Amino acid sequence: MSQVFHDIEKKIIVSLKDNPKQTPESLEKSTNLSPDQIRRGIEWLRLKKLANVDESKTSTISLGKNGLESLQKGLPERRLLDSLSAGSKKLSDLQRELGSIFGPAMGLSRKNNWVEATSDQISLKTNPSILPGEKTLKQIGDKKLSQNDIDKNDLSLLLKRPDFIVEDIIKTRIISLADSAKSLDISDSSGAIDVEAKVPEVFVARTHPLKDTLDEIREIFVTLGFSEIIGPMTQSSFWNFDALFTPQDHPARELQDTFYLDGISAKKIATPDQIRKVSESHKKNWRYNWDIHEARKMALRTHTTCVTIQHLAEKKPDEARIFSLGRVFRNEKVSYKHLVEFNQIEGVVVGKDANLRNLMGIQREFYKRIGITKIKFWPTFFPYTEPSLQTMVYNERLGKWIELFGMGIFRPEVTKPLGITKPVLAWGGGIERIAMLKYGLDDVREFYNNNLNWLRSATKCQ
Repeated sequence: MSQVFHDIEKKIIVSLKDNPKQTPESLEKSTNLSPDQIRRGIEWLRLKKLANVDESKTSTISLGKNGLESLQKGLPERRLLDSLSAGSKKLSDLQRELGSIFGPAMGLSRKNNWVEATSDQISLKTNPSILPGEKTLKQIGDKKLSQNDIDKNDLSLLLKRPDFIVEDIIKTRIISLADSAKSLDISDSSGAIDVEAKVPEVFVARTHPLKDTLDEIREIFVTLGFSEIIGPMTQSSFWNFDALFTPQDHPARELQDTFYLDGISAKKIATPDQIRKVSESHKKNWRYNWDIHEARKMALRTHTTCVTIQHLAEKKPDEARIFSLGRVFRNEKVSYKHLVEFNQIEGVVVGKDANLRNLMGIQREFYKRIGITKIKFWPTFFPYTEPSLQTMVYNERLGKWIELFGMGIFRPEVTKPLGITKPVLAWGGGIERIAMLKYGLDDVREFYNNNLNWLRSATKCQ
């Protein structure tokens, strides 16, 4: 018996026979159907395997508010270096002259060794003819360009800075008839009732694929003998940065990298002894005047390490296997691989004989249980571990090695001030990156797009 078609389906089929490839917008005009009717009709035909839907994405970039200002006046760090070209200046004078851009300009200039700071004087060491990002600013100007036209390394530096680059992603859907639909005769299909037709599909409730990944990772570490600890998402800068030996002028502590709670400071951040020893470690090793007011600033945690270091500082265990899993926040430009809010797993092992070989063994076992077999370890640098390693895993679909977890042994500058005497093995990484591997995604934003087609079709066991 012939298939039965709704009037909406008929109009779409007739239009696609006349014009084989159309967007949903062009179908609205050719059929006089509403956007919602077009959406439903396409979905009905797709489920009957009578229509093909090809999706594509194109992206363009242009300068944001801060990018346009830097194009006109110069990058903050360029304005700082030019100001110092006539001679050294007092810190307070530079702050007055540059205003709100002084912080990021100073952080980048010190990081790249362009300036030298002594007590309250700032002097110029070198003034490069072209700074990272300047080439891209001039190239984009007031235009919209494809990312393929830009130096990727130079562009990536500006993408990390807030309101410098605006990325516009345009999604296009092209609808066409499947071969089986091209010869359909729908002229007399309305009078028949097909009693053997399939009933409508019912989609039962299920947990989100990202939640499944979180639960799987939690179960793996519990079965490996680890205990989970939980801490608040808001943390003082003392535990988020200072206790982990991150200097107070480090770029990661600037507004462009961290979300601070406006006007809120922690009254009690740690014990007087912990504060004294951490401040002494900073003064001795980083050689600057540590400021307790900076340590009191409240922020949305940038990692879950702040939870585990607090636990170790309070309990001072001789042996421990603990992990923390939860949301973290970073003020980054949203892209296919970066979000401002994401999930992280972080864990530590404490023991008198704990060493890097033990840590690599734990990581290998974890990856094996989650289904990743091709891994290798690469030497790298992290601020609060030494030695440090980066885990590389092989992505079969992409045919290349990609970075995943970072790991290492906590530096003495982290553990000694907090009274932790045994070696501490630590590792951490983003959950979304593992979930992307498990579900074969190239864009991390797909987990948060609420695409019902994908959510219903994603296999629970990968």
